[in-house]
Amino acid sequence: MMMDWRGLNRNKMRIWLEAGMALLLVIVIGVAGHNGAFTKKDAKADKGKSTKQETLNKAAKENEAAKSGKDAGGADESEGKKDKTAEDKAAQNKQDGNESEEVIAEGQYPIMGKSSVTVEQMVEYFNSSQEKYPAEALSKGGADSIETFCQMFYDEASAEGIRPEVPFVQTMKETGWLQYGGDASIEQFNFAGLGTTGGGVAGNSYPDVRTGIRAQIQHLKAYATADALAQECVDERYEYVTKGSAPYVEWLGQQENPEGYGWATADNYGYSIVDMISKLKQLGD
Repeated sequence: MMMDWRGLNRNKMRIWLEAGMALLLVIVIGVAGHNGAFTKKDAKADKGKSTKQETLNKAAKENEAAKSGKDAGGADESEGKKDKTAEDKAAQNKQDGNESEEVIAEGQYPIMGKSSVTVEQMVEYFNSSQEKYPAEALSKGGADSIETFCQMFYDEASAEGIRPEVPFVQTMKETGWLQYGGDASIEQFNFAGLGTTGGGVAGNSYPDVRTGIRAQIQHLKAYATADALAQECVDERYEYVTKGSAPYVEWLGQQENPEGYGWATADNYGYSIVDMISKLKQLGD
């Protein structure tokens, strides 16, 4: 009996061809699925970038509104609803001929902008702590009294378009009413823990009180806006801040910042500063 070698070879070729086609189909499906996964991943990343950009755009808009004292306009009602009582009070002040301050929405205390807070209120706020002003140490840096110290904060903040109460109150929080006791020492003229990372790291030092205050305010401005500084930069850490990532005091706490940026990791860091500001603004009314 003779074997049909030609038929056998044809069968083998057909089997190998079918196996090859099946393998090719598996590869095509796998590549398509893989590309689809990347597409989804890229889409998710693009969405994240878009959300971040929207946040920064809103921050820029709010900063401009804070500087001019006008309503930003176009804000989503659910995001920027204002306190009606505050609006009524502002309207009454305007009617009475008094200078009214910009109405600030709950949970949105802008770092940038004009303020009705005075140097006298800042002085009174420090005195209310009943702590002694460290005149001996700070006079070596050019601030021999609490009045001079507060005036420096007011002038430096105003020069950069920052609300003076924000850095001043932050200093009271960071230094324990200028009593220090942490990693930084009062002789460094570092009033907000710039460069301190814990574990005995002392952080940055400055030649005098005004320079230390200026560095702190410039660092705050870096968080608040992408606008350029008005004065020469003395903040060594300015370049490391994601500009405009925290336009509101509440967002200075990393835990409360929508993008996870911020000045400090402590729980409710920014909110505690706003609470202190509220107490300061009640003085001298």
